[in-house]
Amino acid sequence: MKEQQEQINIELDEKTAEGIYSNLAIINHSPSEFVLDFVSIMPGVPKAKVKSRIVLTPQHAKRLLKALGDNINRFEHMHGEIKDTEPTPIPLNFGPAGQA
Repeated sequence: MKEQQEQINIELDEKTAEGIYSNLAIINHSPSEFVLDFVSIMPGVPKAKVKSRIVLTPQHAKRLLKALGDNINRFEHMHGEIKDTEPTPIPLNFGPAGQA
């Protein structure tokens, strides 16, 4: 007997569909969660705001890592290698964190 998979109806409102531009991700974690802060930094402007924050369980963070890796591999297969340019170091006053 074939198991029937449940479908999830995901809604996307117009404002969310526009997206939020980010050119810096700051990643923090605790034993129970990963926090991803997405920031938009403009050249010559000494202050920037977190535009969006996503909080994930460690399990979901690992799934996100795998899904993002899979998508990058597919993208590069279709469009060529994404060049990794070294960004200018940005001094952040945000506490201990990783950057992406």
